[in-house]
Amino acid sequence: MKKIILFVFCAVIFYSAGAQKKNFDYSFYGFVRGDLYYNSRSNVEVVDGLFYLYPRDVLYDTDGKDLYATPSSSLYSFTTRLGLNMKGPDIGSAKTSANIESDFGGTTDINFMLRLRRAYVKLDWDGGSSLLLGQTWHPLFGEVVPDVLNLATGAPFQPFNRSPQIRYQFRKNALTLTTAAIYQLIYTSAGFNGKSEQYLKDGVLPELYLGADYKKGRFIAGAGIDMLSLKPRLGVIQEDKGQMFRVNERVTSFSYDLHAGYTGEKLQVSGKTLLASNQTHTAMLGGFGVTSIDSRTGEQQYTPFRHSTSWLNVVCGKKYQAGLFAGYTKNLGTPEVLASADKLYGSGLNIDRFTNLSVSLRYSLPHWFVGIGYTLATAWYGTTSLPYGKVVDTHDVTNHRIESVFMYLF
Repeated sequence: MKKIILFVFCAVIFYSAGAQKKNFDYSFYGFVRGDLYYNSRSNVEVVDGLFYLYPRDVLYDTDGKDLYATPSSSLYSFTTRLGLNMKGPDIGSAKTSANIESDFGGTTDINFMLRLRRAYVKLDWDGGSSLLLGQTWHPLFGEVVPDVLNLATGAPFQPFNRSPQIRYQFRKNALTLTTAAIYQLIYTSAGFNGKSEQYLKDGVLPELYLGADYKKGRFIAGAGIDMLSLKPRLGVIQEDKGQMFRVNERVTSFSYDLHAGYTGEKLQVSGKTLLASNQTHTAMLGGFGVTSIDSRTGEQQYTPFRHSTSWLNVVCGKKYQAGLFAGYTKNLGTPEVLASADKLYGSGLNIDRFTNLSVSLRYSLPHWFVGIGYTLATAWYGTTSLPYGKVVDTHDVTNHRIESVFMYLF
């Protein structure tokens, strides 16, 4: 009897697999990538230096020597990537698809690990509607993205983030409308306990995005608005009084972006500008500060920092390419008066402005890509002042970066 049941079970599995293949298709893609880089000084960076952001401020020792004025260099290939695209079978009138993508860029102090980049399912209807469920690029990353050698892909000027989300899009002719509810997992907001997804989880409300894109031929232009609402703390412990209070704190911010791009056979021109508010989860400069403190419970009110950030990217050529990237970020301070210049939570809040100029030369063949580039990055550090968090008494810090990339694509 057991053999009969096993036979029937195997028959059903093989039959189901065979039936699925009739309406199911898949394809692998990816690349083997190597990155060789040199920096003239220490920098704020992740992924062991491949995801380069901005130079560190000076830190002088007893003899007046800058500890961070130390060059570094290395060669890595752990950003090698593998992806799987799947299509079908249809569900009613909806065409189904899915994507799984991974690389080895997940790191601990001693290991490089396989990490999840994207994992989502998608439903597309003939009327122009589509629904995506799962982890993929943040809507602020968008379709207009700089084409650069650095793994950071233009960050911290360009939002960089992949997050779990529910995204609905409606396409009509050249117009696409996008709405999304976004959660956090890998890329998280800064707060009292460093970077954590807990601030968004405790706030219950997901990050919300609404945007529109107009795409016709080789040209695309669009705009978007993003709302983020975090709950920084659940309670306050006052050790000197031996008391603890539950608090109801929240910091809500709105960010806006405009973007446009042109893609020709031998010329690509793209750019984006943002009024970014508390966008630390998208690898940008930002954060929030305290505006008031309850004298009895310690409950605080908050205001987000705002940054004006823009970038422009030009790439010329096809087989032989020359690229230019220019980025600029300015700290605009806070919309409300700060209670203290010390109670600040975020990334790079002591930077008044930051500029980046990168040039690159590339050689591209079918399945092969080799490039070399140079980046001049300068950050103006200073002191956060009251009442609106502007950075004053600045001094500039510069890093020179040379990087080379080789890729085999499949």
